[in-house]
Amino acid sequence: MGQQIHFVVDPQGWCCMGLLILIWLYNTVFIPKVILFPHYEEGNISIMAVLCYYFCSLFCIGSLLRASVADPGKLPENPKIPITEREYWELCNKCNMMRPKRSHHCSRCGHCVRRMDHHCPWINNCVGEDNHWLFLQLCFYTQILSSYTLILDFCHYYYFLPLRKENWDVFIFRHELALLRISAFMGLIILGGISRLFYSQLMGIFTDTTSIEKMSNCCEDISRPRKPWQQTFSEVFGTHWKILWFIPFRQRQPLRVPYHFANHV
Repeated sequence: MGQQIHFVVDPQGWCCMGLLILIWLYNTVFIPKVILFPHYEEGNISIMAVLCYYFCSLFCIGSLLRASVADPGKLPENPKIPITEREYWELCNKCNMMRPKRSHHCSRCGHCVRRMDHHCPWINNCVGEDNHWLFLQLCFYTQILSSYTLILDFCHYYYFLPLRKENWDVFIFRHELALLRISAFMGLIILGGISRLFYSQLMGIFTDTTSIEKMSNCCEDISRPRKPWQQTFSEVFGTHWKILWFIPFRQRQPLRVPYHFANHV
């Protein structure tokens, strides 16, 4: 996508991200095989239901992979500080490098990140200025995919007509109930956790504060937004076109915002 790949060497992050990919693979393989394809062949659902499921699945894994390898906003070793913005930079007491205000030093990654929100082990990367939009898309499409999966699990037993043909796969036919119970359990767990995280992320954008700033209680009036919500969202996603906020397969163009409009830490 025209961006430098950022790779974090962290075994814990690899395990967390690997678990998410396994859950995604499980639902992407078994749900269509158990529910979507059989009911489509018997005319219980339309082709659009199948395409929408794969569409959500593609956007979910796309935002996950891009958020994990995208540069979150790592500062170079010798940054060039514009003369007009020198008063808005400060010295990091951990790596002894100059950084813009609102930056934070990540102890796990070992460097400073512009407008860092938090370090997320589930994507094995920091969530900062340059990949925050991808993290929001990941939360959004994970909620949609989990909800869609739960709806299909419910409809398969309580709404759709019974299948007239037995599944050609003997393993799936024999263990269909167990497979769907596992899918429903994973969907409930992920939907509950992601919904809470997504809500806190949205509130942070509305109030123009990061998770680190909220925890440190160092910003004044963090409960009151200082900018219109359209502006804060446009700064995070790098565009004023709202339709592009939902597309992970693009290159973000940061909007130039004067430092004096930000809440400095």
